Amino acid sequence: MSLIPATILTGFLGSGKTTLLKRVLTETHGQKIAVIENEFGEENIDSDLLVAESKEQILQMSNGCVCCTIREDLRDTLRLLAAKKRKGLLDFERVVIETTGLADPGPVVQTFFMDDEIAESYLVDSVITLVDAKHANEQLDTRQEARRQVGFADQIFLSKTDLVSEQDKDALIHRLKHMNPRAPIRAVHFGEVPLKEVLDLRGFNLNDKLEVDPELLKEDDHDYDHEHHDHDHGHEHGEHCAHLHHHHYDDDVKSFVFRSERPFDPAKLEDFIGAIVNIYGPRMLRYKGVLAMKGTERKVIFQGVHQLMGSDLGPEWGKDEPRQSRMVFIGIDLPRDIFFQGLEQCLAPA
Repeated sequence: MSLIPATILTGFLGSGKTTLLKRVLTETHGQKIAVIENEFGEENIDSDLLVAESKEQILQMSNGCVCCTIREDLRDTLRLLAAKKRKGLLDFERVVIETTGLADPGPVVQTFFMDDEIAESYLVDSVITLVDAKHANEQLDTRQEARRQVGFADQIFLSKTDLVSEQDKDALIHRLKHMNPRAPIRAVHFGEVPLKEVLDLRGFNLNDKLEVDPELLKEDDHDYDHEHHDHDHGHEHGEHCAHLHHHHYDDDVKSFVFRSERPFDPAKLEDFIGAIVNIYGPRMLRYKGVLAMKGTERKVIFQGVHQLMGSDLGPEWGKDEPRQSRMVFIGIDLPRDIFFQGLEQCLAPA
């Protein structure tokens, strides 16, 4: 059985997750989707979609979707769904998991890597985060869960933009990009998102993409000066442009990118990454990159979540392609200077 793609839908209370789920569950899209909904959350799928008194854990929807309520543990629910699919009792092609509005997505993501049975059945496709444009700044200021939800995102959907001014929307987008530069941001209206922008994003699994997101390393014309920055003079997104905006952000979720034209020494890099993950792993929300490694003509695709990390060989470097390593780190109060200094020492001699 091929791996079942899983989409993790997160976002703070009232951000519009349920509205988007309703669209997935009711639209005639021809896809067979199992939706896992956490009944312990503040929100539940509307009663016209789910019968609240139902004792069933799994409900078959009229459009081919399956709706499943977590009554025990997410692992148990995923195992149950995979077992029913293998036995031909349930027919679905993919899974969408709605986390509660107060949830840290980290443990949900880790479930897919820490349990062998689940890892052999599922593949994380992407983490989608909904952000309420009207209340986002207050939530990001006061709730770490909201900041972590942004940090984990592969795609950010901005809801309720009609309730804020264009200037405030632009300032919020700038803040979100500062926290997570690798996630595309798109405004949505009442969950009206084409399914192709929700499913099969392959945002999480770099093996499918074989590149860091192209947008990741593009310097925004409005947000940066245009000097060349090499890896030991790199800068955090937004740090040169505070004077352009009225709001000062002190978010603990931040991102930075390390670049180098010199290849890495594999043994040194493995030791260093192992050391920082051991120390800072709980604060490292997402990290990934495309690396030039001494001793191989192929790209090394690297990614991790908290203490879980892995790497694979990608395609060969193109004949005229610059062999530049690029790594992005998204985390909570990570010591950028220590990371940069350590990575610098892992480079092979020139």
